Amino acid sequence: MKKRTKLPTILSLFAAVFLVLGACSNSDDKNKEEKEVKEHSEMDMNHSSSGDVPEGLKAAENPTYEVGSQAIIESGHMESMKGAEATIVGAFDTTAYAISYTPATGGEKVENHKWIIHEEIKDAGEVTYEPGAEVTVNASHMEGMNGAVAEVESAEKTTVYMVDFTPTTGGEKVKNHKWVTESELSASK
Repeated sequence: MKKRTKLPTILSLFAAVFLVLGACSNSDDKNKEEKEVKEHSEMDMNHSSSGDVPEGLKAAENPTYEVGSQAIIESGHMESMKGAEATIVGAFDTTAYAISYTPATGGEKVENHKWIIHEEIKDAGEVTYEPGAEVTVNASHMEGMNGAVAEVESAEKTTVYMVDFTPTTGGEKVKNHKWVTESELSASK
């Protein structure tokens, strides 16, 4: 009589366990990343502002989204913004920069922060900064940002908008949020 081995059954069980554990691990990693993004963007960012704009910033002459109109925020750089309906309170033609910097107050490096504008760079001239350029930030969107030395990650000549919106996660209305670029908005339905 032939003796059957249980090896294929045991191997199948081990494979199933590893798949389940692997899936849990990937899910945990994704949740950790989402939590870090949320912690960075939600806790450190000054959502509301006074509405003051930097000296020399010019109002857009013919913006896609006019002051007083509604638009949907499509950006994901802050979890509570994506999908929110915004009221446009300012539209300005400038260059928007994504930057990486270590906060002037210390702490972990902030990677690819969106956005500061040309007029928020200390001693900015007329020329657009290229990726890799080192600049000093003259803005307080996040704790430790003002006075920080930053590296330009990208530059985009565009219309930037100051917006009011209610977070999709609930809570108080955000007033005069700086900045959302034109490509991060879509027409309100």
